Amino acid sequence: MNKIKIFSAVCLIAFSYCNAQKNAIVAHRGAWKKNNLPENSIASLRHAIDLKLPGSEFDVWRTADDSLVINHDAHYNKLLIEETNYADLIKFKLSNGEKLPTLYEYISEGMRNNKHTLLVCEIKPSEISKERGQKTGVAAVETIKKLKADKNTCYISFDYDILKKIRAIDPKTSLQYLEGNKSPKEVKADKINGVDYHYSVFQKHPEWIQEAKDNKIILNAWTVNEAKDMDWIIAHKFNYITTNEPELLKERKEIKK
Repeated sequence: MNKIKIFSAVCLIAFSYCNAQKNAIVAHRGAWKKNNLPENSIASLRHAIDLKLPGSEFDVWRTADDSLVINHDAHYNKLLIEETNYADLIKFKLSNGEKLPTLYEYISEGMRNNKHTLLVCEIKPSEISKERGQKTGVAAVETIKKLKADKNTCYISFDYDILKKIRAIDPKTSLQYLEGNKSPKEVKADKINGVDYHYSVFQKHPEWIQEAKDNKIILNAWTVNEAKDMDWIIAHKFNYITTNEPELLKERKEIKK
């Protein structure tokens, strides 16, 4: 009986992270807006997990001294992250008193008491060089594997070469492209699992929705914050919907059932 339960649990976890999801909510930079939490903070990640959301997205940069940190913009407190040492960055606290989190700290929290929420790791393109961005991607994968979180994580980026570099070192991990300039067939040819585009891209190229489904390419749309746009994506049965308004999206999904 125990073996059956264990097998069922493993199957359930695997199912929750695969292409079978429909209109699953991804909190953009964590679930921060309703409670006025800092974006990309440990608190916003924990709130997304506590809400049992299917996904929570966050952004990774590499400092001048090779620390991997979580922040959306290239600058933090007017300092260019890639040209600043970590010790100088953490002199400035987030609005809730947290320090700027490292990837190690963020993933460690993301693995704690989390049975539902996929960690959606965006590797930011380097402001310095293409090669540096790729090295950041490799370093992020290594950190996440060290924490045994690779099966709970997928990677996204606007830099196609970062995704290709990750694929070269990891043939199994889930990858989604953000830029919106390649068809689902094109990304499939490069062994990229998903297209995670601004919803307006899919409105301009509605044929890509069916093309993705036909080719078993994950469909994700960002950043969907208005009810009318949510309704359009829900009607087209995307796998994931990335939003700053997870609570509103939950309501829209209930209405559309």
